[in-house]
Amino acid sequence: MYERNYKLLGAKFKEFFFPTLFTSMTGNICLLVDSVIVSNLIGAVALSAIQPIEPLGTFVNLIYWMIGLGGSVMCSVAKAEFDSEKSNRIFTVSIVSLLLIGILFSVLGTLFSGPIIAILCPSAQIQPIVFQYYSVYIFEIPFLCFIMCLSYFIRADGLANLPFRALLVANVANIIFDIIFIGVFGWGLSGAAGATIAGYILGCVYMATYFFNPQRTLKFVSVKIKTFMATTADICKSGFSGASTQLYFTIKIFIINTLITLYVGQYGLVAFNICCNSLFILYMFLIGTAQTMSPIVSVYYQEEDYKSVEYITNKSLKIVLASSLILSVFFIVCPQSLLMLYHVNSPSDIPIVLNAIRIFSLSYVGIAVTFLYTFYAQAIQKDKLSNIISILEGCVFPVIFAFLLSFLMGADGIWISFTIAEVLTILYIFAYSRHLNKKTNGEYSGFFINKHNDDKKVFAYTIEGDVNQAVELSRQVQEYLAGNKSATLVSLAIEEMLVNIININENVDAIDVIVKNNGENILISIKDTGVDFNPVVENDALEFDNISVLNRIADKIEYSRVLGLNSTVITVNSKN
Repeated sequence: MYERNYKLLGAKFKEFFFPTLFTSMTGNICLLVDSVIVSNLIGAVALSAIQPIEPLGTFVNLIYWMIGLGGSVMCSVAKAEFDSEKSNRIFTVSIVSLLLIGILFSVLGTLFSGPIIAILCPSAQIQPIVFQYYSVYIFEIPFLCFIMCLSYFIRADGLANLPFRALLVANVANIIFDIIFIGVFGWGLSGAAGATIAGYILGCVYMATYFFNPQRTLKFVSVKIKTFMATTADICKSGFSGASTQLYFTIKIFIINTLITLYVGQYGLVAFNICCNSLFILYMFLIGTAQTMSPIVSVYYQEEDYKSVEYITNKSLKIVLASSLILSVFFIVCPQSLLMLYHVNSPSDIPIVLNAIRIFSLSYVGIAVTFLYTFYAQAIQKDKLSNIISILEGCVFPVIFAFLLSFLMGADGIWISFTIAEVLTILYIFAYSRHLNKKTNGEYSGFFINKHNDDKKVFAYTIEGDVNQAVELSRQVQEYLAGNKSATLVSLAIEEMLVNIININENVDAIDVIVKNNGENILISIKDTGVDFNPVVENDALEFDNISVLNRIADKIEYSRVLGLNSTVITVNSKN
C-alpha cells in the first residue's frame, strides 16, 4: 500500500529554504557588517544619526513588502489557478508601480528634506549629522524597491538562486564601497549612504539578467491604466496584512526614538540602534523561513491540501523557535560581543548598552512566533487576522507599555515593553484559535487554524519514478474507488499520466498523487519535479506520448508550472 511520504514537499521546501535563507543571511549579515564598519570608522555616535532615519527605512520596507511580496503571493495563486494572463499582469503592475513610487519618494524626500528631518529627529543637536546621511540615503529608494520586488517574483517563478546572488553582489559591494568612501575618501556618513546606493545599482543590474533567462515564465504585458490602478489596489490589499508589520514598526520606532531621546539621550539611541541591528541576525532565519513557507502554503492551501500546509508550518515553526531561542540565550549571556563589534568603549555608556541588549533579547522568541504567524495568515488569505496581529504586536502593545513603563521605570521600562508586547500577542492568537475552533465546530483547529481533509474522500500517495509503481498505484486507486462507476477511468487516467511523466524524464525522485472523491466528480492532482510537461498539449515529438488517451478519458485537464513543479489537475465526472 502506497502512502504519502512528503519527500517531494520536503525537497521543495529545502530547495526554496536554503537559497532564501542564504539570500536573507547575506543581506542581513552585510547590513550588520555595514553598521559595524560605519560604527568603527566614524564612531559609535554615528549610530545615533542613523537611528532617527529608521522610521523612513521601515516605511519604504512597507511599500515594497506590500506590493512585492503581496503581488508574488497573488501571482502564485493565479498560477495555481492556471491563469497565466493574470499572473503576468500582476507581475507587470507590481514592478512598474514600485519603480514609480520609489522615484516619487526620492523626489519628494529631497524637496522636503528639512521638515522631514525635523520630524524624525527632534534634537537640534543631532540634526546636522542626520542630514549628512539622509541627503544621500533618499536616492537609494528606487533601486531598493526594484531589487527587492523582483526578488520575490523570481523566487515564486522557481529561480531561487538568482535573488541570492544579486543581493550578495549588492551587499558585498556596499561593504567594499563603505571602506573606500569612508576609510579612503573620508566622506563620513554621506559616504556610508553613497556606498549603499552603489551596491544596490550593481545588484539591480545583476538581478535584471532574469529578463534574459529562458526558464522564466513571468513576462511584462501591456496593461490599461484603469486595469493598472485596479490591480495595484488588489495587490496592496492582499499584501498589506503581511507588510503592515513595517507600518506599525515605523510608528513604534518613531515614538520609542522620541521616548529614548527624552529619558536616556544620545547613547540611548546608540543602544536602541544596536538592539535593532542585533535583529538582523534573527531575521536571517525568520525572513528566510517565512518567505519560503508563504508561497508554498498559499498554493497548497488553495488546492485544499491541508496536510501539506500542516507539514510546512510545523517545519517552519521548529526552525524559527530554535534559532530565536539560541540567539536570545547567547545575547543574554554574552552581550559584550555586540559592544566589541560596535566599538562602544566609553565607561559611562557601556552600562546603558549592556542593559538594553540583555532585556531586549528576551523578546526574540515572541518576535519569531508572531512574525511567522503574520506571514502564514496572509498566505491562507486571513488578511484581517494578520492585520490585527500586526497592529497589536507591531504598535499598540509596545507603544502603550513603553509609555507606561518608561514613566514608571525609565529606560528599563522601554526595553521590557518589547517582550510584554510579544507575550500578549501570542496569548491573543491562542484565544482567537480556540474561539474559531468553537465557532466553526472544529472546521478550523490548532494554533495555526488549519482545516482538515476528509480521509474517507481524499487519498494521498507518493511514488518513485518507476513504471511498475505507477501501474500498481493505479490498481490500488481503483480498489479504493470500488463501487464508483468511474473507478476504472480514474485508474487509467492516473496510469497514463504517471507513465508519461516517468518516460519523458531521466530521473524523477518522487511524484505526489492526490485523489479527491467529491461525489459529482473525482479530482486527480499530480505534482512532479520533472521537465515541463503539459498534458493538455499533445506532442508528437515525444516518443512515449500516449497522452491522447488521457485527453479522451478526462472531462477536464488543467496544467501549470508552479513553485518549479509540474502541477496537473484532472477531473473525471462520476458516472450514474
